[in-house]
Amino acid sequence: MSDRQMPPALRFMLAARRCELQHLEGLALTCELVEGASALVHDLQRERGFSNILLGTGNDRYRTALEQHSTTARGSEARLRDWLDALDASVAQDRPRLLNRIACVLHLLDGLPSLRRGIVERRVAMQAATTAFSHLIAGLLAVIFEAADTASDPGLTRALVALFNFMQGKELAGQARATGVVGFTQGHFDASLLARLDELDSSQSRCFEGFLTHADAEALQRWDEVQRCPSRVQIERLREVARRTSANARVEPALAELWFELNTRRLDAMQTVAQHLVAELRTRCAASIDTAQADLDSHRKLSRRLAELERDPGQPLLFSLAAQPVGETRPGEPSPGILDLLHAQTRRLHEVEAELQETRQSLAERKLLERAKQRLMQQLALPEAEAHQHLQQLAMHSGLPLPEVVRQVLAQTR
Repeated sequence: MSDRQMPPALRFMLAARRCELQHLEGLALTCELVEGASALVHDLQRERGFSNILLGTGNDRYRTALEQHSTTARGSEARLRDWLDALDASVAQDRPRLLNRIACVLHLLDGLPSLRRGIVERRVAMQAATTAFSHLIAGLLAVIFEAADTASDPGLTRALVALFNFMQGKELAGQARATGVVGFTQGHFDASLLARLDELDSSQSRCFEGFLTHADAEALQRWDEVQRCPSRVQIERLREVARRTSANARVEPALAELWFELNTRRLDAMQTVAQHLVAELRTRCAASIDTAQADLDSHRKLSRRLAELERDPGQPLLFSLAAQPVGETRPGEPSPGILDLLHAQTRRLHEVEAELQETRQSLAERKLLERAKQRLMQQLALPEAEAHQHLQQLAMHSGLPLPEVVRQVLAQTR
């Protein structure tokens, strides 16, 4: 019996299962996009770092390393572009924000050759180079965020949320590396540079908290190993040195190279966690598709059997999914066996949606928090860290949860 010959209720039930499978297959393409974006982010972070140290110190020994990292980043960019060229945009036509993020990234990538020439020829200031790379990396991270925000499978959503939070924390660590290079290169840290380091540190902590909430056990173990890395202790010691500097108490600019190398080791160690998260995402996606396909095949077989029993009243009593015998039905009333199957699918879809909403809640709250901080930073002229602290103090004094305070601030500052 073909699907078209089944009773309408069973046909539409199977159509719902096929729809779920199609969503997962579309998400598999998204996971490939995330994998390519993640690889390019790391390569660009390394290229940005060596651009910083070359421009900051003027030491030509970093030029060869920079050229190597630029070549690696070009390879990752080419692979991502090839994938996007082969992508039929219609498969993501219901995700306009994701497509728009991709368009922004492609536009920023078009400006990379000119930026690279300017860096090699020393026509670009260190801060300008850092800003340009950071905008591009932020665009790639936004692609990953949109992928997480549009995923329809709870397990995959958790994996994407963990990856996004971790990669954003890693990016902030990369920005801290660049900020430290600036301070040590000039021989001292002024108040704004120290505030920026503190701001980046507190922002990293919040990102990594989101990662810890959603990551799998192996990722947590790998992160623990990163946290115990010896370079972290040495970085903290250099931060203390930075805090004691001033225009009248300078340090040797050579410390910029030590700061850079220690932070680079830490970032490379972080990349092993990111690579695991990407691999875990790929594994979960493949497993979800296999499960959905098996469930669809199983439902199709069971539906055909139910349809056959409905057509042949002489068959033995049908037992429902709950192993309860099915009694007689009135003319025109669906078989309780079919109802059981439909009810089971409805319950499962409700459970999936509830779990999905719980996972997405952290993304929604994150977006609102960032918007509220931006409002306070603009209206009160506060740095990011103080804006976040201001929100925390409002929550503490009011006795309300932080998300509720954030919503109130956004409502009052429209």
